[in-house]
Amino acid sequence: MPIKFSGWEACAEKTKHLQPGQAPKRSHGYTMYHGTHKNTAPTIISSGFRPSAGGTLGPGVYCSRDINKAMSYPGFCGPNERVVLQLRVRVGKVKKIDSQSLHLQTTWHQQGYDTAWLPSSMGGMEEDCVWDPKRLAVVGIAHCTDSGLKTSLENLIKQQGTGAAPGQSGPAGSKCAGCGMHTADKHALEKCWSCKKDICVFMHKHACVKS
Repeated sequence: MPIKFSGWEACAEKTKHLQPGQAPKRSHGYTMYHGTHKNTAPTIISSGFRPSAGGTLGPGVYCSRDINKAMSYPGFCGPNERVVLQLRVRVGKVKKIDSQSLHLQTTWHQQGYDTAWLPSSMGGMEEDCVWDPKRLAVVGIAHCTDSGLKTSLENLIKQQGTGAAPGQSGPAGSKCAGCGMHTADKHALEKCWSCKKDICVFMHKHACVKS
């Protein structure tokens, strides 16, 4: 059957790194990082993120394109207790927080934005806050001083993406009908504007099949 690629292929390009000061484009996916305690990392991978109640940019899940920013968290523990998760983030509609928009620093979501971006030009390391945790997926371990733990976490990530083999216990949650990943919370599905099929925001691409 002939196939036609709609605009989804352009939006769902391979996750890429943003350069310093480069503004994230709406609905694109990017590589970012999140620092956490080594004891918390398995829960995040298997069950997803729990949004912070507040912070510099208000409620949401905090991450950064700058791995050095992520490696400084959590602040209450030593470097050997920290794990940096590599993420794929679908940013959605982004609000840049600068000197002209400080009044929206913690209320951006109420104005219809999915992600707030605080650039390094505002006096610190670049930082992002994503309102919906379903927009983030853990795809790798960027930093972990414990090689055994790193291997265990990487295996857990693979299990979440492919599921367990028959006869083995599967990962927590159900399998997303769109991207195929296992998740404790359902991924948001959107309608393709061409064929109207349900597509997941974590799919790399979608092709419309015409009979």
